[in-house]
Amino acid sequence: HFDVADFSAARQLANKVAEVGEVEGHFPDIAFGWQYVNLTIYTHVVGGVCENDFILATKIDRVTG
Repeated sequence: HFDVADFSAARQLANKVAEVGEVEGHFPDIAFGWQYVNLTIYTHVVGGVCENDFILATKIDRVTG
């Protein structure tokens, strides 16, 4: 969960996360609205969390600082 200043900031953060997903070929579920962004990272084909999810989370942390 990320708290942000407003809807525009939420959209910008969601776009940054989406860009990381595109580069990695691994896509989080993103929900955003006024002052928040929620991410769910889960590998559906394995029915849980796998190593790629942790790698993606680390890369998202780097761009969201």
